Amino acid sequence: MTDAATMNELRALNARFIHNFITRDVASHDAILHKDFICITPRGLRQSRADYLAYWATAFDPDVIPVWETRDEHITVTGDVALVRATNRFIRRVDGKDTDVMTMYTDTYLHENGSWKCIQAQTTVIAPEFYPAGDKIVSVYIKGERQKAAA
Repeated sequence: MTDAATMNELRALNARFIHNFITRDVASHDAILHKDFICITPRGLRQSRADYLAYWATAFDPDVIPVWETRDEHITVTGDVALVRATNRFIRRVDGKDTDVMTMYTDTYLHENGSWKCIQAQTTVIAPEFYPAGDKIVSVYIKGERQKAAA
């Protein structure tokens, strides 16, 4: 059984992962990636650590992605490996037209030398019939600003 401290640490890493994306904080993000990190994009591209971090520096634009939610978080720990899974819902605005999109991700963390490092991130686009309910929202960003959680 996984202890509460480990689960809290992984939840915090997941929140940091998302926050790093929204704020384009490459240095903070680099610090949580394993030296052998790889990303598998929704289109199936295997993206190197260096290419991923270069993308990370400019990928989020609050005028193009005015709403970003993370929902339906699930964390599984088996020994020194953790799978952090959740869904991101976002609105993409292109030429004044908004499109609602959801992607599911699995971030694989390895516990080495006393800390968790993400060794692989993989994202998959979700078909609308599999969208998780809005009652499972973990965090919301509007125009790049984190919203306060409901009391």
